[in-house]
Amino acid sequence: MPSPIRDIALVTNPVAGKGRAARVRDAALPVLEAAGWRVLRLEGRDQDEAESLARAALADGVDALLVCGGDGLVNLGFQLVARTDVPLGVLPAGTGNDFARTIGVPRGDGAAAARHLLGARPQRIDLAHARDRYFATVLAAGFDAVVSERANKMTWPSGQMRYNLATLAELRVFEPLPYLLTLDGVEHQLDAMLVSVGNGPSFGGGLRITEGAELDDGLLDVVVIRPVGKLELVRTYPKLFNGTHVHHPQYERHRVRQVTVAAPGVVGYADGERFGPLPLTIECVPAAAWVLA
Repeated sequence: MPSPIRDIALVTNPVAGKGRAARVRDAALPVLEAAGWRVLRLEGRDQDEAESLARAALADGVDALLVCGGDGLVNLGFQLVARTDVPLGVLPAGTGNDFARTIGVPRGDGAAAARHLLGARPQRIDLAHARDRYFATVLAAGFDAVVSERANKMTWPSGQMRYNLATLAELRVFEPLPYLLTLDGVEHQLDAMLVSVGNGPSFGGGLRITEGAELDDGLLDVVVIRPVGKLELVRTYPKLFNGTHVHHPQYERHRVRQVTVAAPGVVGYADGERFGPLPLTIECVPAAAWVLA
């Protein structure tokens, strides 16, 4: 069980959200310090330096690790606190902020996020594990992953519009993919537009592709969208924002402890990070981390 929180390390990605992270941090700090939290401020010039600074702080001993940035920095935080008694807190300041959405942290207001943290209690959540890394939200492994690959190469525009434009661009050329899924040891061969593996319900800034996934149920939600026409895919896309795509006849949901996803030419993305080409084996690690929520 985590210790009472007094000494915390706060890691900021200064370029997250085009500088939004620094503003969120600066709004949060007075609230945290006024409540008696002693804050060690860390700011890496890149992800490697941020990881090095955070590891050193954890080795010296802190009561909690806070990250101020987007889902990528949250992902880094979980690599550091998984299977420890140090809880992770989030000051959301990125583009998607899907993990913060899931645990109910206010977005876009550093002071409100800080007050949320002060009122939070450490809670255990599951993490998904693939290729020696953890993720907390969704692994995309189909059309959604192809869109992420394109979006990450784009320099304009920012935010959700980048994903929308990447989606439209891929729609022109995308065809259903042949998959081999192994769900808790049982193989399934199928064609699909996408396969997503959810520890949480959303990715890409609120796209609730694995609607119904819960962070503490010991299971992964595997969502399959069977082949549909491109026009139908366009019509279905807006439904991802409220989860009503679950009523589409080509939608499937499987709840498993482990899944292997294989398909040619697809790179898997999780928590907005590039996890590498398929095949990937993903397993649920129950109660793997503490979070402030």
